[in-house]
Amino acid sequence: MRVGGFIGRILRVNLTTGDVKTEPINWEWARKFFGGKGLAAKYLYEELSAGTDPLSPENMMIFMTGPLTGTVSPCSGKHVVVSKSPASGTFLDCYAGGYWGAELKYAGFDGVIIRGRASKPVYLWIHDGEAEIRDASHLWGKDTHETEKALKEELGKDVKVCSIGPAGENLVKFACITNDLFRQAARGGIGAVMGSKNLKAIAVEGHGGVWVPDIEKFVDVCKSVIDEDVLGREDDHGWAITDGTPIIVGLSQGTALFPTRNFQTGVFEEAEKIGSDAVKAVTVARKACFNCPLACGNITLIKEGRFAGTLVEGPEYETLALTGSNCGIGDLGAIARFNLLCDRLGIDTISAGNVVAFAMELYERGILTKEDTGGLDLRFGNVDAYIQMPELIAYKRGIGGLLAEGVRTAAERIGKGAEKYALHVKGVEYPGYDPRGSYGMALAYATADRGCCHLRAWIVADEAFGDMPPYTFDGKPERVIFLENRNSVKWSLIICDFYLVDYPVMSKLVSACTGWDVSPEELKIAGERIWNLTRLFNVREGFSRKDDTVPPRITTEELPDGVAKGQKIKLEEFEAALSRYYQLRGWDENGIPTEEKLKELGLK
Repeated sequence: MRVGGFIGRILRVNLTTGDVKTEPINWEWARKFFGGKGLAAKYLYEELSAGTDPLSPENMMIFMTGPLTGTVSPCSGKHVVVSKSPASGTFLDCYAGGYWGAELKYAGFDGVIIRGRASKPVYLWIHDGEAEIRDASHLWGKDTHETEKALKEELGKDVKVCSIGPAGENLVKFACITNDLFRQAARGGIGAVMGSKNLKAIAVEGHGGVWVPDIEKFVDVCKSVIDEDVLGREDDHGWAITDGTPIIVGLSQGTALFPTRNFQTGVFEEAEKIGSDAVKAVTVARKACFNCPLACGNITLIKEGRFAGTLVEGPEYETLALTGSNCGIGDLGAIARFNLLCDRLGIDTISAGNVVAFAMELYERGILTKEDTGGLDLRFGNVDAYIQMPELIAYKRGIGGLLAEGVRTAAERIGKGAEKYALHVKGVEYPGYDPRGSYGMALAYATADRGCCHLRAWIVADEAFGDMPPYTFDGKPERVIFLENRNSVKWSLIICDFYLVDYPVMSKLVSACTGWDVSPEELKIAGERIWNLTRLFNVREGFSRKDDTVPPRITTEELPDGVAKGQKIKLEEFEAALSRYYQLRGWDENGIPTEEKLKELGLK
């Protein structure tokens, strides 16, 4: 069987036995779930036993591309890594841009499914339809940049590499996987899963291509989409070209939801020092992922001060917010260095910023002392202590060993009321939008299938940054569901978050690419099907309404400053919105999909 956009082959690797084999893609599943998130979720759901320890050899890691990956379709440079999360215990999907995903297709595979645990450090070498497990003892202990450099010297300069750093090796619960030096599959501890398997890296190189049934038609469709929909919608996408994500600093500050000092307020007095203009002042180049006309990446070079010479891609908004304002840091150079350390050590900056801010607040409140911090004066804004934290966390030294478990576990172990200062849902730390300034984000965070996530439903764009009233739940369940469903199928094709593509355009692209007749309505149903599938995974793991929550600070403390002053999430209103969300989804009051809904979606 030949379908456009697909290579048609999956690579299976068992690190325990050393077996490496190739099998045909499951075409029945591919037609219903497409690729990316959806197809990987189906493999995980069908093959992983309930209750599997995320850091055990039995857990699966699935690297998956979509049908658009590696083609001329715009904004299609991402790949996804799917597993069971060691941070939350839920379904986990992490996306990374760059060039690795396209190279996997060119090397002859749509996806790679990995199980087991090697007896010693190894890396996987995939090239032109072949794959082998190789010794990585010489790479173990290296950071991600050193690893990528070493593998390029060993295998060739055109090789694309994804790897873990010391954080992944040491099973930090928010360790990430880095590819192309500065792109990360970051949240939920995916790097720890890789480390638990003694898998240091995956190197890929291919000289193949991606077949489509009518290349002239497909190119014409892609050209028109780029001209009319990607570049033609300046109001929706112009920011990515001119500023990148740092532009959100001004939006969040202006709407008083910019996380500051562990979400104690939504206004940061030094926001201008770390905002878009400040980032532009140190930007030396722009960078795009594979076949992306937006080129949203900023390559920055700190030119003066203590951290002069720091070169990094970023910092992105989430890093500026969580490792900047949330830690009371207004020094862009310090944030850039913290960012670079996290990239090289293999740490998610969102969670890193959260755990450091959490520790800072506990220190200022006297819950943690200098004895607990190893002598560090861990006050908000203290750059000297702040800049040491990535290494302490990655190597689990001193206070870093506790924080490496994430805020939920750290708070449980500390006690003394620390739980009320831990901002997370299901063990995954809060992103950079305080929901007291945009109520719909509370619902989006609570219902996200991988634990707390802003990308499943970035409703803040409609609320605080848009026209929907931000301080009410009216209409929010409907909008959150729409966004979750659309993103589920979008991330199965795989299309980048920053391209605000609608169903008709996705229909044009995937139909021209595959040769299938895929209607907008079919894509809508597929998105809902995929979201329900990941919910089923989580339900099987014991998750329900009791876990779809809002942290205590968000429901008990009002925002003290800015236009959102006096706002907090009223728990009874949130619960009513959650019930409405379940009802609209066809789930019962406990958040369990009904038999009727599962039959409707072809999941039963």
